[in-house]
Amino acid sequence: MKKMYINYLNNFRGLSREIWLLSLVTFINRAGAMVIPFLSLYLVNSKGFTLPQVGIIMTCFGVGSLVGTWIGGRLTDRIGFYKVIVASLFLGGVGFVFLQYLNSFYALCTGIFLLILIADAYRPAIFVASETYSKPENVTRSITLIRLAINLGFSIGPLIGGLIIANIDYSSLFWIDGLTCIVASLSLFILLKPKKVAKDAPKTILVKEGVPPHLNGFFLLFFVIMIANGVMFVQYFSVVPLYYEKAHFLSEDLIGWLLFLNGSMIVLFEMPLVSWLERKKVSKTMATFWGVILLAASFMVLNLTSWSGILIIGMLLMTLGEMIGSPFSNALALEMAPKGRKGSYMGLYSMSFSFSHIFGHNGGMNLVDSLGYDTTWTIAAVFLGIVGIATLWLYYLLKKSPRFITT
Repeated sequence: MKKMYINYLNNFRGLSREIWLLSLVTFINRAGAMVIPFLSLYLVNSKGFTLPQVGIIMTCFGVGSLVGTWIGGRLTDRIGFYKVIVASLFLGGVGFVFLQYLNSFYALCTGIFLLILIADAYRPAIFVASETYSKPENVTRSITLIRLAINLGFSIGPLIGGLIIANIDYSSLFWIDGLTCIVASLSLFILLKPKKVAKDAPKTILVKEGVPPHLNGFFLLFFVIMIANGVMFVQYFSVVPLYYEKAHFLSEDLIGWLLFLNGSMIVLFEMPLVSWLERKKVSKTMATFWGVILLAASFMVLNLTSWSGILIIGMLLMTLGEMIGSPFSNALALEMAPKGRKGSYMGLYSMSFSFSHIFGHNGGMNLVDSLGYDTTWTIAAVFLGIVGIATLWLYYLLKKSPRFITT
């Protein structure tokens, strides 16, 4: 046991102080993000919206994320990741506090669009920051540490959020989420000052190598794969919580415990797993492939039995796929981005998840409304099987290219 503990700690050695600070701030921010996992339940149970209406509201969530990540990527290249992260966290926190006072369908569509636009400008900036403060050989582990901070917060936040809903009300979540975003912004501003440049230092000219992301055929295929995978992954943040409640009659606090299982597994096992896969020199593209296949399996098992314990197995499979696929797909996107264009590439990479929110929530809600949960899970599994084939094709194409021989 002691040896396992020492080996676990060794996975974190060599990472810079700045990466640890970014991870701390990210944890503070994500620990308060209790609203998002329960948003679909909030809209149905507290606001009385139908599933198609919830799907449209969540589409506005996706559109806001799309615009926000695009703006965030552009701003990161122009003004730097530091200003983008601080402003996104602070203004996003203010937005979460005010969101609870919106009641009408159109007001919520507009409010969620604007809120997520501001909040998701954070995403491309944090990816660029993780590379900036890392040695080349530590980039994947740095991303993994930041993901660990996200998931540590995610595991604690929904658990507490579920207990708050069960014992108090939904309104408290908005206050906690907003205030923790503001605290995260202020913490970053205090703890991580940007490096000062001497007044007499010569100005550096930013040289952009390669082509923009929308002209990179390999990256566009990767972008489509990420959208398709994300369309199914986001079901775990809208349709699946409703499935837990409506089909298996779980209360909000039990749903919080299931989400806690996801986050706690990632905290305990993702870094050792990623380090082990790196030592085995597993291809980043193949790791992405296995992430897709395990996500497909997580949906397929839900149709095997009506026993509620299958929900735990499904969550474990999804989490394993996330632990393998997400850090390596992040690292693959950074590796495919030429110098001087990191912000644009990571902005487009982040936008893939925004497109997933646009199509995923609305599509999932309408599928369930028309065909039921069981058919929806079968469609998800088959669709992800096709995505897996596309990922194998990308692996073949990259392997033939001299520049990407190791991906």
